[in-house]
Amino acid sequence: MLKELGVNMYRFSIAWSRIMPTGISNHINQAGIDYYNNLIDELIKNGIEPMVTLYHWDLPQRLQEIGGWTNRDIVDHFREYARVAFEKFGDRVKWWTTFNEPLQTCLYSYEHDSMAPGYNFPGIPCYLCTHNLLLSHAEAVELYKTQFKPTQNGIIGITVDSSWAEPRSDSADDREASEWSMQFHIGWYMHPIFGKTGNYPQVMIDRIAALSLQQGFNRSRLPEFTAQEIAKLKGSSDFFGINTYTTSLVYKNDAINSVNYRVPSFDHDRNTVGYQDPSWPSTGSGWLKVYPKGMYHLLTWIRNEYDNPPVYVTENGVSDRGGTKDVARVNYYNQYLSAVLDAMAEGSDVKGYVAWSLMDNFEWRAGLTERFGMYYVDYSDPGRKRIAKTSAKVFANIIQKRVIDLEYLPEPEVFIPDNNSAITGHISRCLLALAFGGYLFVMWIF
Repeated sequence: MLKELGVNMYRFSIAWSRIMPTGISNHINQAGIDYYNNLIDELIKNGIEPMVTLYHWDLPQRLQEIGGWTNRDIVDHFREYARVAFEKFGDRVKWWTTFNEPLQTCLYSYEHDSMAPGYNFPGIPCYLCTHNLLLSHAEAVELYKTQFKPTQNGIIGITVDSSWAEPRSDSADDREASEWSMQFHIGWYMHPIFGKTGNYPQVMIDRIAALSLQQGFNRSRLPEFTAQEIAKLKGSSDFFGINTYTTSLVYKNDAINSVNYRVPSFDHDRNTVGYQDPSWPSTGSGWLKVYPKGMYHLLTWIRNEYDNPPVYVTENGVSDRGGTKDVARVNYYNQYLSAVLDAMAEGSDVKGYVAWSLMDNFEWRAGLTERFGMYYVDYSDPGRKRIAKTSAKVFANIIQKRVIDLEYLPEPEVFIPDNNSAITGHISRCLLALAFGGYLFVMWIF
């Protein structure tokens, strides 16, 4: 499928528990090492560069039993896991990401019960989780840059996720609600790395400290970094990875139509409410409504907030409920890619774009009901037959011709791109497609 699409880079994740079942470095599972070696070697054999994420939510159970990400000891365990990965795969892997969507790891796993371990414990463990996760990131990056980068010559970064928070109106309060929402979702993780202070956003520090005292705590529920930790975190990412899918309209929670948040809680600390315009299109997920302008606003906010860092959109896509002529997905990619180019035209340093996903997959709590893939998976077929959807052919066309062709809408079928075909059709924007799949990667130049 990757070869049919014409990609030359593929983004995937290593399962910590697959190569270190207990999470501790004294037990290495050679079968797991072999699995990833085979994958990496096959990608390279076919001219496809691997881009590897170290952590995508699958924590070894034994580490969870001693507190998971709320236990400070996990920092050392993650560093040693990273060492094993760098030693075993770093001679061929030149693109590393430490964490994928840490907001999901900490907020939706400890604050809420949406992801494992589902603690549903508001206001405290999500902040401990984030603190230890950021320290783990910094340790892994320092390890790579001091002991492996001199010979392996790769780059390493981190990927966060967020919807764009669109102010409900142009009022000062709604604009401030938008800013608070962005700081509590993106700034929480990226301000210590890309911000000027190397610390959490000031609005988080101030609000959580004040509320904690009101609630009877003798200190802030938000942990503090030492000066040494701040120095290690600041600048500890070669790129700004962002996963984004949709947009929410936001306002302050003390306005009309307020929500009764738990006290204490992350939501109460943030003090904003989000909702979506019912007129925005939806294709399959209740949470994912289509608003391409949000992509432009999000990239512009990152440019302005963090002095225009190099950005990779490491996930973007839309779900549906099935079918192979996925016109809505084609429209989504065309519109969101155009929004990315709009941001680039104004100076945003966007280096690449990654589509989620290569094929239909098990989508967490939605199971098999929501499909994000460019390739259709026939779940009723024992062989799980794959079929190229219309979106696969359109994306392959973008990669091959380096353009977004708004008039190209082929029928779905088994598809192999014709690399010798002439560049024809309606050209709306020029692209250098370095594409990478699974994820698919596109890098632009003008």
